[in-house]
Amino acid sequence: MQSLIKSGLPLICLCAASFSQAADFEDYARVISVTPRVEQVNHPRQECRTEYVNVQRQQRSSDAGGGIIGGIVGGILGNQVGGGNGRTVATAAGAITGALVGDRMQNQDNGVTTSEQPVRQCRTIDNWEQRTVGYQVTYEYRGHTQTSMMSYDPGQQLRLQVTLTPR
Repeated sequence: MQSLIKSGLPLICLCAASFSQAADFEDYARVISVTPRVEQVNHPRQECRTEYVNVQRQQRSSDAGGGIIGGIVGGILGNQVGGGNGRTVATAAGAITGALVGDRMQNQDNGVTTSEQPVRQCRTIDNWEQRTVGYQVTYEYRGHTQTSMMSYDPGQQLRLQVTLTPR
């Protein structure tokens, strides 16, 4: 009898252990509602364009020839006036005056030119997008209503993994 107990004891323990383990199976629940969870995301972008702006420039020629010739002519005319030290002063004054007048005549404004210059202007524009981040699913299983966040829309039925454990 003792050998029977020894050989049957592991079998009894194995049977008892299988009854205390949880039972898992799949079943379906009825979906009551599905509400998408949406968040707003900004992806700003830059928009640029090139505009052409009119720019006015005053053109001047820069040549020393007019001042040199004016100084020589003014010196010669000044030398014709007066005598002695007065002649020297008149020659110097004529040369300076002639140089100034000759330079102004040579380098007078040649006019105003207008040209177009490209100017690049940029601005940042908000670009808001709606993105679904999940679904709030309310379902009914065996008279109990549950709500769960899911990554997908399950449709009209929700497949469940049911686990039963004894108390």
